Amino acid sequence: MSTQFDLGDLKRRMAGAVQAFGKDLASLRTGRASPNLLDPIQVDAYGSPTPISQVATINVPEPRMLTVQVWDRSLVGAVEKAIRDSNLGLNPATEGQTMRIRIPELNEQRRKEMVKVAHKYAEEARVAARHVRRDGLDLLKKLEKDGHVSKDDLDRQSDQVQKVTDQTIAEIDAALASKEKEIMQV
Repeated sequence: MSTQFDLGDLKRRMAGAVQAFGKDLASLRTGRASPNLLDPIQVDAYGSPTPISQVATINVPEPRMLTVQVWDRSLVGAVEKAIRDSNLGLNPATEGQTMRIRIPELNEQRRKEMVKVAHKYAEEARVAARHVRRDGLDLLKKLEKDGHVSKDDLDRQSDQVQKVTDQTIAEIDAALASKEKEIMQV
């Protein structure tokens, strides 16, 4: 632990929690095509698991279609198998080194499940932000106990930490509301 309080460091760490949450949300399937949809897929390439984005180019030619252009012809089968086995409910149609993937409509039950997953991701991000707040407040209390910070400074800086935390949680909630609207849109 540092012997000096740095609000900028806390802001940076909370922004990291928001960024991680954004990546989690981007990987959720909404019924609309997005290259991020395939991010979690690992392809068995050259004997080791490799992210699909490192063996192919992913494009969105239509709102409900992805194309995957595999760079190495010998990996086409492995990429196709990885997409089918990914539990995303996707079925690629292969034409040479190019795969076309139709994104099926989500039914109402599946949409509600996706919203629950989004809420779980949001709660994880809020918890991460609260952990950063706790670390900052603990450091401030330690500094006050050791005589490096006055009681007034402790109160003022604690208020700043709380304001940053509130802003971060509001940002997370806004992103969640936007994603929830996107998922439930038919």
